Order: sequence, then C-alpha cells, then structure tokens
Amino acid sequence: MEGCWSLLRAVMFCGFLWVPWVWCERRQQLPVLWMMPLSSETLWGNVTAEVMPAVQLALQHLSKQPAPLLNYELQFHFADSKCDSAKALKAFFEAIFYGPKYLIVFGGLCSSVTSTIAQSLEAWNLPQLSFAATAPALANKSRFPNFFRVVPSDSAVNPALVKFLNHYGWKRVGTLSQLEDRFTEVQKDLAEHLKQAGVELVETQWFSTDPCAAVKTLKENDVRIVIGHFDEFSAAKVFCCVYQLDMFGHKYQWILSGWSETSWWAHTGTSSCSAQSVLTAMEGAISVDFETLSSRRIKGISGRTPQEYKREYDKKCLLKGLRSNKFHSFAYDGTWVLAKALTRVMEKLKHKGKDRVHRNFTATDTDMTHMILQAMSDTKFFGVTGHVMFRNGERVATIKFAQFRAGREVLVGEYRDITDKLDLTSPIWFKGREHTKDHTHVYPQRMEINLLLYSILASFAVLGILTAIAFLFFNIPDRRHRVVQLSSPSLNILLILGTLLCYSFIFLLGLDGSYVPETLFDILCSVRLWLIVLGHTTAFGSVFAKIWRIQVIYKNIKAQKRIIKDYVFVGAVCSLLLVDVCFLICLQVLDPLQRVVKEFPLEVDPHGEDFAIRPFLERCENTNMNIWMTVMYIYKSLLVFLCCAQAWKTRDSNTLDLSNSCCTQISVCIVGPLSIACGSVAFLIRDQPDVQFCIVSIVIFICCSLSLNVVIIPKLILMKTDPDGASLAKQLHSAERQRESERVNEETESMEETESMEETYSRASSCMTLSSTALLYILQSDNRFLNMHITELDLELEELATQLREPDSQSYKLIVKMYNTWGETGTCQTLPLSYSGHQDTEDINSPEHVLRRLSLQLPILHHAYLLSIGGVNASCSSPSSPSTQHAALMGLWH
Repeated sequence: MEGCWSLLRAVMFCGFLWVPWVWCERRQQLPVLWMMPLSSETLWGNVTAEVMPAVQLALQHLSKQPAPLLNYELQFHFADSKCDSAKALKAFFEAIFYGPKYLIVFGGLCSSVTSTIAQSLEAWNLPQLSFAATAPALANKSRFPNFFRVVPSDSAVNPALVKFLNHYGWKRVGTLSQLEDRFTEVQKDLAEHLKQAGVELVETQWFSTDPCAAVKTLKENDVRIVIGHFDEFSAAKVFCCVYQLDMFGHKYQWILSGWSETSWWAHTGTSSCSAQSVLTAMEGAISVDFETLSSRRIKGISGRTPQEYKREYDKKCLLKGLRSNKFHSFAYDGTWVLAKALTRVMEKLKHKGKDRVHRNFTATDTDMTHMILQAMSDTKFFGVTGHVMFRNGERVATIKFAQFRAGREVLVGEYRDITDKLDLTSPIWFKGREHTKDHTHVYPQRMEINLLLYSILASFAVLGILTAIAFLFFNIPDRRHRVVQLSSPSLNILLILGTLLCYSFIFLLGLDGSYVPETLFDILCSVRLWLIVLGHTTAFGSVFAKIWRIQVIYKNIKAQKRIIKDYVFVGAVCSLLLVDVCFLICLQVLDPLQRVVKEFPLEVDPHGEDFAIRPFLERCENTNMNIWMTVMYIYKSLLVFLCCAQAWKTRDSNTLDLSNSCCTQISVCIVGPLSIACGSVAFLIRDQPDVQFCIVSIVIFICCSLSLNVVIIPKLILMKTDPDGASLAKQLHSAERQRESERVNEETESMEETESMEETYSRASSCMTLSSTALLYILQSDNRFLNMHITELDLELEELATQLREPDSQSYKLIVKMYNTWGETGTCQTLPLSYSGHQDTEDINSPEHVLRRLSLQLPILHHAYLLSIGGVNASCSSPSSPSTQHAALMGLWH
C-alpha cells in the first residue's frame, strides 16, 4: 500500500515538473531518479519544495537551448528518502523494480542515507549526482566510486581557511566543534591542513548542549583565533557564552566555518542572553562558506547572469509562498550538468549506432555508467554558482568570506580553488588599531641589574682595589720595619690579595647576558665562583692565622720557648686554599656551573595593550646545586666558627701594642658571621638580581675594608708616630709590667682572708712567672729586630769606609778625638759642622762631610749596641765601660 502512495506522489511531482515544459517534436526521454526527502524535516526543512523552483527554471531554460540539448528531455521520478536509511533503501528498490530504467540518481541530502545509497550504486551500474550532500566522507572514492556532487564538500572551506590564516600571519588557532558527524569530519580534515601549513592547533574543544565550558577552556589557553564548527541553532548558545566570558573584542577573532545564515540571532530562546548581547559578541566575526551564488556579473550557460537568475527564483518562491534555500543554485546547475552529460552520452551512442537503452543489466549498462561518469568529469561551464567543474568527482568550489557588521553580513573576499588564490575585495574590520593577534605577544625581558646601582657599587669596588694596592706597596717595601715585621707581613700580603679577589668579584657579579654572550656565560659562572671562594679563604684565612698566632704566643706556654716562623701560618692558609682548589676542581669536572634561564609569570601590560612581558633571569646553576652549596657552606661555617672561637679565647691577651689584636678579634667576629649570613641570604634571594647584587656587594665591601683597615691602618699610625721604632720596646715593657702588676694585685685582693699568706705569695709568683715568660718572648723578638738593624748599619759603615779611599792623618785624629770625647764625658756630643782643614765643602769625601755623617750615625749605632747588651734608660746614657765601646767603634772603623 505504501508503494502505491509513493508512485502516486511521484506521478504528482512529475506532473508538477512537466507543466512548464515546451513540447518539441520527438524529444527523447532521459529517466532520472530523484532521491530526496519529500516531507518537511525538523533539521533540514522542506528542501525539496524549496529547490523545486530552481529545477523548473533550469528545465525552462534548457527547453530554449539549441540542439542537441533540445532533442532530449529530463524525466524526473521521485523517491522519498525521509532521511532514514531503511526507508530510503526500500524506496530505492521499489523505484528500480517498478522502472523505468534510470540513467542516473539525482539528489541526496542526509549524509547517512546518501552514503548508504551511494555505496550500493556500483552494483546497480548507476551514477549519482547530488546538489545538497556536503558530508566530507562522501569524497572517499574507494567507497563511493559512482558518486558526484555539484555542491562543494563541507571540508572544501579548509584550504581557503588556511590561506586566510596565512594571509594575516596567524600561526596559533583553536577550534570549537559541535558533536555531530559532519562537524567532526570537517574538524579532522582541518587539523590535517593546519599541520601541513605549519599552523599550530593549540586547543580542540567539543560540546553537545552547553558550550560554555569549552569556551572557557579556550580562553584559559589564550586562544585568540577560534574556528567554530556548529550549526545556526547552536550559534546563539555559543555567542551567549562568549559574551558572558568576555571573549570578544579586539583581542579575539571568531571564524565560523561551513555556514552563513542570517537573522539566526533573533531566535535566542535557547540561550540566557538577549539578541543584542549575542550581536555584541558576534560583531566582527567572519563566516567562511562555499559560494551559493556567484558575485560575478557574467552571463552563464543559460544566457543569464547569476543575479538575473536569483530574481527569477525569488519571484517563483514568492508566488508559491516558499522561502529561499541555500542549495537552490546548486540544484539549478546540477540540472544543467545532468542535461549536458546525458546529452553527450546519448549523442555518443547515437554516433555509434546505438539509439536506445536496453532495460536489462548487461555489460552495456556498465559502459553506459562509465560514459556518464566520464561525461560529468569533463563538464565545464559557468553557472549561477560560478565555474562548474569537477576534480575526482568533487566540485571545484569558490569560497566566500563575509564579516558580520552591525547585524548583517558584508562580503570581504573570495577564494577560488581553481587558481588557489585569495582575493580580499573589502578590507576586514578589526576592533583594535591593528589586526587581531593570534596570541598574547610575549616580549622577553631580561632582569638586569640597575646600571646606576652597578656603577655606584663598582666605584666602591675600585676604591677598595686602589686602597688594597696602596697597602700592598706599603707592606712590601717596609716589611723589614719593626712595626710591620711584628704583624707578620706575609699574612698581610695574603690578606690584601684575598681582598683584591673579593673586590674583583663585585665587577663580575654585576655582568649578565646583556654584556656577556651566551658562549662565554658558562666561563663567567666558573670565574665568579673561583674568585669568591679563593678570595674569601685567602682573606679570612690570613686573619684566622693571625688569631692563631696570638693564641700560640699567649696561651701555650711551652710554645713560647721556641720561635714559630711566619711560613708555618702561611702554610696553614695555603692548606685551606688547597682544600678549596680540590673542591672547585671536582665541581668543575663533575658538575660544572652552566647558564640557566628561569622564566617568571607573565606580566600583563598595565595600559591594556595586547602584549605581555615575560621576565627571565640568567643564573649559574648545575645539576646538584643544593648539594654542592651545602657542602661549601658547612666547610666555610666551620672555619668561621673556629676562628671566632679562637678570637674569643684570646680576647684578654695584652697584644694591642704588638699587633692590634683587639681590633683584629672584633673584625673576625663581625666579618665571619656576616659573610656566612650574606651567602645564605644571597642564595635565597637569587630571583631578585638588584637586591642580591646590592646586599652581596655591600657586605663584601664592608668585610674587606674592615679587615684591611684594622690590620694596616694601626701600623701606618705607629710608623708615623715612631718612625725608627726606638720607643716601641719601652712602651711594650712598661705596659706589660703595669698590666702584670694590676693582674697580681687583683689576684691578691680577691683571695679570701682565711687563705694563708704563703699560698697568696705562691699564686702571685706563678703570675709573675707567666709575665716574665711573655716578657722574655718580647725581648727576644726585639733582639732579633735590633740585630738586623745592626747588620744594616754595618753595611752602611763599610760603604763609607770604601768612600774614604786614603784617609789623611788629620781626619783620623778628628775621629779618635770624637771617640775620646765620648768616652770621657759620656754624652752625645756632636762635632762642629765646619772644619777648617778643608775648605772645599762640595767634596762628599771631605773630612767635614765624613765627620758630619758620623756625628749623626754613631749615636744610633751606640744605642743599638746598648739595647742589644741590656737596654738603657736614657737616649744618651754613658756606657759602663768607655774603653770597651771605644775599642768596638774603632773595630768598626777599620
């Protein structure tokens, strides 16, 4: 019964098509099976009724064409597919069974039905031409070899879309797709095209009902160029979410692929936003779709321009009360393709003597199918949809680009697949001053040390280096001076060299990648580490050796009986340096420091511009940075703790006049903990280069300057106030006696009254013994100094003796008279500065000059010998035995 109704509907529609035909004499009938849903569908609407006026116009225009088109007549037979695969197969089999013998199948809308029918056509030796099936899967010729379509595939927009992205330099995009087969296939095909074009697909989001979560994810991933694959029924929901999430404006560009329907935003019942809100979010969006009606004003195969055809079609729709459908122009051009292809085949058969078509399925039917397929492949003409031609069964399309502006679409460009060329006929409007960027442009910004800060601290470092060099030149030439010699000049030199290394470290610490290329940055990292480690050990180790020297002298009584040379303490410092060198070599070989770039979170431009700043910092690190630094800090901390402990133990030693030990101990207790604390703080604030550089540089400058000044400055003051060092011994002796007396008095007064006097005297005598031992060590050191000074005077006297080549008797008598005068009076009498024996005062070897020199040098020599014998109480005391001194001086003369 249902088959009868199908035949009845087919007869009714055939009568509808035949009404406008103009009868020509003996026109050959070409039977065509029309497979379309004849009833109205919720998703597609009544497509068949809406495209029927276009087919009628095509048949009318064909009837006015000259032969051979005039000799043939297309006879359409309808089969209702109902967009259901089972019902469509039933209708297809009934149409084949009841006849007539069809040459081709025309139509196909729903992808599921079309793919089912098209897959079986090869067995029936029937080709198919569709004007409404746009599913990309139908382009698979291994499954659908007999399928052609005059409408472009949905994926035909993808090459045009990639071309458009490249035109604006967009290399980073995201997609938002609806969960339907046709959109899924288009998105997958687009992903392949993007990959081939080198465009990064950052994020792919899908949605079925609520798109807000997908839109939010796109925004979180900073997707600026969004390609949408969804129908017009979901568009209102999508752009409502876009409006709520503020994902529109000059920072974002939406591209809608595969559809271009107008006035859909007026139906916002499914969304929570008003039409105005949706339009606000939609403003500036670009739609990409195949061209349904050519914009060219060129007369096509029918003798009419596309615009003229459109007016005729709209008039027919208006008369029948139908609305326009996007597939009507393809139905019109498809009718022309059928007519041209079948006419060509019929003419070819007629030329071969075959003027009729057999109804049984024979090899001739297979030949007929191949001939029709080949004829459609060769068909080329300009229709209302543009150039109609096929490539492997697919329509070579023209893609149009339109932009939504103020609630309407404005055509902005076209892409022609024939020439693979994008032609932008109108400039695209962007909300910003320039076109939208595909991502937030991130500008890397190196975290550099402030130039002014670096200049100031570097100036202080230069000042420290110059001061250290000046102290070095003071220490080396005057190392034999008594004041310098008592403070261990070798340790002073090590201290100065260590501070020079630390001062130099300040310069290198302020350098970064803006001054040093990446190839040399690793070397800079190693040089920095070596400088600060060796500099700290050299400077602090020399101070530690000074404290140790004081403890050995004043705390270990047995050690006072032997003289400890400076090379022992220098060797201790070198041992510490050897440990550092071994540590640094192991670090350099096993896990060297390298340039590491650390990136920080983005900083958005405060002025609202579409860019961000990515701060980055160049640091020197290695794989096991924490382990190496922990080992070094433990070692350095132990050294500092030991030095501070030694300084605390010797805090009561009376060595202020000897080596200024009190200031040295104070500097050790300040410099040691400060350096360790500075190293820890610098490691914690390494992400703040300005603060780190400032703290480290200031601490290094303070520690080095303090160590230098407390060691060298007192020596300079002593040398200024006592150039010859003659009064230093007296001061040391008197200070020592006074302090020992005070100590004995304190011990005596603190004893309990019940203690016996004998025990009190024994304790006092022990204190005096300790005082005598310390005083003996000081006297021995004074004796060594004076012996060296005597040696120097002997050398000077020998030089004077050589200058007096042949002394005359008068000069000799004057010298003897001078010594005799010394022996008799016991006073420091100076001879007259003039001598009448020789009037030539300009001769340096004259007796007058010799006597003058001797009158100045002999008193010094006199005091030197007296001090070595046992000391004197006055600067010019007479010796106990004048004859002995006279003999000694005469021996020196000879």
